[in-house]
Amino acid sequence: MKKNLLPVLLISLCLMLSSWGSKGHRKISQNFAACLPVELSFLKPVWTNFVANHASDADYRKDQDPNESPRHYIDIDNYPEFVQTGRIPQTYDSVLAKYGYNFVIDQGTLPWTTMITFDSLKSCFQRGDWNKSSLFAADLGHYVGDGHMPLHITNNYNGQMTGQTGVHSRYESTMISRYESLLVYPADQAQYIEDIGGYVFNYLYHNYKYVDSVLLADTYAKTLAGGSTSSDAYYQALWAKSGNFTILMMRNASATLADLVYTAWVQAGSPMMYPNGIDEPENPEQPRLLQVFPNPVSQSVTIPIVISGNNEAVSLMIYDNSGKLKDTVLNRRMTEGYHKIDWDVKNYDPGVYVCKLKSGNLSATQRFVVVH
Repeated sequence: MKKNLLPVLLISLCLMLSSWGSKGHRKISQNFAACLPVELSFLKPVWTNFVANHASDADYRKDQDPNESPRHYIDIDNYPEFVQTGRIPQTYDSVLAKYGYNFVIDQGTLPWTTMITFDSLKSCFQRGDWNKSSLFAADLGHYVGDGHMPLHITNNYNGQMTGQTGVHSRYESTMISRYESLLVYPADQAQYIEDIGGYVFNYLYHNYKYVDSVLLADTYAKTLAGGSTSSDAYYQALWAKSGNFTILMMRNASATLADLVYTAWVQAGSPMMYPNGIDEPENPEQPRLLQVFPNPVSQSVTIPIVISGNNEAVSLMIYDNSGKLKDTVLNRRMTEGYHKIDWDVKNYDPGVYVCKLKSGNLSATQRFVVVH
């Protein structure tokens, strides 16, 4: 092996513009299960727990898939028809024909991504692929959540056009984290949806009405807090002004996910699942080691991890294929959420390596290949 010079490590918390943050998305996907009709009780708790545990997978893919980010939003007010009539052409082919591929991608593809994911879920139900269906349902829940977060439906997504830069994260992540315990709402019985495309666009049109409400709440809270956007006074005022409609939008998101899952199941022929039809999901308290990239790697490998609790004692070790410890990349307490760790491989011999993430008695491993 080449002489082990100290690897260059870059450890960073990835604060993505992800609707509702991981806690909000999980809350929406957890609560949708209570909305399902009795005919789908066989999905609970294993399948529905899996959907909740993977509610933010679509966000985590943004690092590896350059096509993922536009799936999470639509700057609907950049479409002239929306400004004039409050609606846009609703089929993907119609907007492509009128505006061209580059324009449509630049504005985001959230509604059409939601419909495609619904179709994929239905196909999984039709062929009895219950494991893959839970992953598509998790993605569907994420995109539905995005569609119920107003700042994912406007070109002023971060308040940059109104002198309120940073409002996106303040509202959807920091405020939601502070007031997570107050995000309590009743379950609404799932309904069968006749027109999926119309249904998706209708809730986008409806939720767009809250864009001004979020921005006004931010201005109100900033004024009340004497210009601060980070103080307790600011967040107390922001919640006081926006909490009611925020809870309503999350309630609607849970109900919408239930409507879509139920409709996909009915359209698939209402198949029944046997008790062994779904693998047991991972422990939701377990740290998650996501797909490393690139793989194979010649320069620096990125190791994405998800920590389930705040102030968790976490270690990340790298072993060669014989089991010999090559480096301790991480050994400290970490905050809850999504983190990326970059590990420099240039001073290591080619071959197969194993990264092992450990927190308490729980661990996860993943292999990657070093090439030079």
